[in-house]
Amino acid sequence: MASILISKTLSLSIECAPRRAYEFVSNPENLPKWATAFCRAVRKSDSEWIVETPDGQVGIQFAAQNNFGVFDHHVTVKPGVELLIPMRVVPNRSGSDINFTLFQSPDTSDAKFAQDAGLVERDLRNLKKALEK
Repeated sequence: MASILISKTLSLSIECAPRRAYEFVSNPENLPKWATAFCRAVRKSDSEWIVETPDGQVGIQFAAQNNFGVFDHHVTVKPGVELLIPMRVVPNRSGSDINFTLFQSPDTSDAKFAQDAGLVERDLRNLKKALEK
C-alpha cells in the first residue's frame, strides 16, 4: 500500500507583480540566476531541459505556460526516478507569494530533508533579490 510523503511548503513574499514573477520564474533559462543551490547551467534538449547540478545532469519538464501561476516541474534524477516539484506564484496585492513544496522521499533522512529545505529557502531569497531589483 502506498503512503504519503512528508512535505514542507516554503513561501516567500516578493514585491513584484504576479505576471512578471511568473514570467521570470517559469523561464528555465533564468534558473541559474536564482536556483543556485541546484542549477549551475541549463540547456534545452528535445522534450526537456537539462540542468547541470552539483551532483550531475538532471532532466526537467515544466508545466505548460498558464494563467494560474503554476510552474510545477518534474525532475528526472536518474532513469526511472522522477520527482514532482510543485511551485506557484500567488497574487498578494500588488506583489506575489512564491510557494515551493518539497517532499521527503523515504530514503532521505530528516537531517538531509532539513538541509534541502534550507537550500530551497536560500534559492527563494535569491529569487526575491532578482525580482526586486
